[in-house]
Amino acid sequence: MQLVIVESPAKAKTIEKYLGKDFKVLASYGHVRDLPPKDGSVKPDEDFAMDWELYRDKQSRFKEIADAAKGASRLVLATDPDREGEAISWHVLELLKKRKSLPASVDRVTFNAITKQAVTQAMEKPRELDQPLIDAYLARRALDYLFGFTLSPVLWRKLPGAKSAGRVQSVALRLIVEREREIEAFRADEYWNVVARMQHDGTEFDARLVRFRGEKLEKLSLGHEGIALEAKAAVEAGRFTVEGVETKPVKRNPAPPFTTSTLQQEAARKLGYSAQHTMRLAQSLYEAGAITYMRTDGVQMDMSAIHAARDAITARFSEDYRPEKPRFYSTKAKNAQEAHEAIRPTDFTRERAGTGDEAKLYDLIFKRAMASQMATALLERTTVTLRDATGSHELRATGQVIRFPGFLAVYQEGLDDADDEEGGLLPVMKSGDCPAKRGVEATQHFTQPPPRFSEASLVKRLEELGIGRPSTYAATIQTLRDRAYVRMEKNRFFAEESGRLLTAFLERFFPTYVAYDFTAGMEDELDVVSDGREDYKALLARFWRDFKPKADEVMEKLPSEVTEALDDYLSDFLFPPREDGSDPRACPLCAAEGRANGRLSLRGGRFGAFVACANYPECKYTRRFAQPGGEGEGGAEDGVIGQHPETGEDIHRKSGRFGPYVQMGDGKEAKRASIPKDLDDFDLDWAVKLLDLPRIIGAHPDTGLEIEANIGRYGPYLRHDGKYGKLSNTREVFEVGMNRAVDILAQAANRGAGGAARGKAEPIATLGMHPTSGGEIKVMPGRYGPYVTDGTTNATIPRDAKPEEVTLEVAIELIDDRAAKGPAKGKGKAKKKAAPKKTATKKAPAKKKAPAKKA
Repeated sequence: MQLVIVESPAKAKTIEKYLGKDFKVLASYGHVRDLPPKDGSVKPDEDFAMDWELYRDKQSRFKEIADAAKGASRLVLATDPDREGEAISWHVLELLKKRKSLPASVDRVTFNAITKQAVTQAMEKPRELDQPLIDAYLARRALDYLFGFTLSPVLWRKLPGAKSAGRVQSVALRLIVEREREIEAFRADEYWNVVARMQHDGTEFDARLVRFRGEKLEKLSLGHEGIALEAKAAVEAGRFTVEGVETKPVKRNPAPPFTTSTLQQEAARKLGYSAQHTMRLAQSLYEAGAITYMRTDGVQMDMSAIHAARDAITARFSEDYRPEKPRFYSTKAKNAQEAHEAIRPTDFTRERAGTGDEAKLYDLIFKRAMASQMATALLERTTVTLRDATGSHELRATGQVIRFPGFLAVYQEGLDDADDEEGGLLPVMKSGDCPAKRGVEATQHFTQPPPRFSEASLVKRLEELGIGRPSTYAATIQTLRDRAYVRMEKNRFFAEESGRLLTAFLERFFPTYVAYDFTAGMEDELDVVSDGREDYKALLARFWRDFKPKADEVMEKLPSEVTEALDDYLSDFLFPPREDGSDPRACPLCAAEGRANGRLSLRGGRFGAFVACANYPECKYTRRFAQPGGEGEGGAEDGVIGQHPETGEDIHRKSGRFGPYVQMGDGKEAKRASIPKDLDDFDLDWAVKLLDLPRIIGAHPDTGLEIEANIGRYGPYLRHDGKYGKLSNTREVFEVGMNRAVDILAQAANRGAGGAARGKAEPIATLGMHPTSGGEIKVMPGRYGPYVTDGTTNATIPRDAKPEEVTLEVAIELIDDRAAKGPAKGKGKAKKKAAPKKTATKKAPAKKKAPAKKA
């Protein structure tokens, strides 16, 4: 018997079917061991020795592999054809050596697609494990461990609120934060466009003013309304005739087939998928044998695939759509490793595969790969110039016509923030024609700041800089979101306060290690190791020699020294110059109350950084870290906003580290209320209402108990008899009446009926029906970790597997394994009651039998 090891059970079933009865194929379910998350797993003082630990939830699974290996004549390591796949094979081999279960013959095989032909051909051409590729994996894993486990304790002690830092994630975060800074520093410029609506031969078109008073107009030339209206009047008064028509042929060639990063980008643009979701779907398609391996930097296709694509083009269209010669591509990305093919269908006669999101992604991959071998698109770009009688004013109209669609008949590549002004059609015109003028518009515009990163544009930028590997981008982005360093709004990344502060800390104290060139250079060095041109331990030694002393130096600093250095580093952001020329660090509250020397500076607290006054505790002015200059909601508006109409006490508006609030009174007796963000017209009346909360609506008609409206940690709500109902906004707290309140509480009670209240867990994913039980299989979050269930059997998901990436096949196997083991302890039969403990050594006297009852 020959034992074959792959990563996933779905892959194992498919390959075992191809190989036949002489082979047994088992899945490792991904990595089987890792560096334990504790100090000392990598030992720089012992020549970078590493301690590996078998995952707890892989103990029984690996025992099955080891038992099968003992009775096997040959071990075939058939994990994925990349660094991670090579590493998994190496781990399996090392563990089997330790357990003395290694068969006499050990081979490594790789295949780019899970088809019968690819698998059987790979089995005929085995090789040994690629040691340089393993060394590159070891170097990367050690680097990430040393970076994270050395820097994270520094953050915990010196930077309140920070969670962790990573070698690649910190640089990706820096990109997002720097874009946020660019947006904040941006100052919009006003400009105007003058456009005439023209008509010729029944076809309407637009012509833009490009020359005014004999001068060529640049983007900002018409910088205010006055000059724009003058230009509009000149166009309205002029009689414009066609001065010239210029027609240029334009050729467009297709984009290459997908790599990992371009697939992530295009799926985000066209389908709205996250990078993580895209990779999960691609993994499923790969394991089903529908596409080639989905972790690749290569853009080339196998020659047999090129011929298959060309045949499919002819069959679907005509000879005109197939170029005379095949197209060949080479990558332009930094650090690209072109060992594998691009992502393509395994069969170009198969136009559909999978269902739902899988089917949509396959369609994208299929069309992109086919288009890459199709004919050039032929377009015609026309520019029409119109001038008035004086020759001082000039209009221009542009249009584009597709003469032969070529590859555009199948696929057109998406663009980030595209703005195409040349897509319209123009009527046929010649010199001397005088199109009719239907109207003239002068429209105001403002220059726009650079757009925030989307997942697609962030992946693209990381790849351009050569930072990280495309296969790790999805995990890197997810880590930033899990750590709450960034948030997503309308598919764009926004830097959170904690992310901005962490980036500032790293830029100030570890500038080398968040530099784009350094991180990209490290990838180059790892590629040198993977090529076998350098010992990976020499690379680790160079990194550690500089990094460790720097980390020790920062660790020795007092927290106050770190805060002081950040205060100086972030001075321009936290305290920008004021329009009136006054000191930007002057405390507005001290100035209002007549105290001298009220100076603002950065402070560190239990929940993160904030800005506070040096006169603390006399002055309790604070504002949030990411609220520069105290403007808007900040301290510039702090002070007495009026008196309470009933008590006559002063009501103060203040800013704290958690945002603005109002306060009445001092000390322990003071009443405070946060100012909700949805109150645009906040004034004294609103302050009084907030301080007088909670509001009693009245007695519930059924129970007679009071219904209370208030604002809590999670927003506005109703409370009655220990039960809650959610209100939609702050205003509703003060406007909701009895009938509406009773209805909201009743709806909340209905949602909670049957134990479903308090937020019944929503499934992470719904995968399909179980073939045996017929129950719907769902991936669920659980108190002790995520699990899969078919409604009857619950099975825990292995620790190293991500719940979002669990496929239907994996879920079925987990559920079947769990069901085969029988019910968990304590389930399936009633527990016996524990016998009462004896409290004395003497035997109790025997009880007398009760006399039998008479009939």
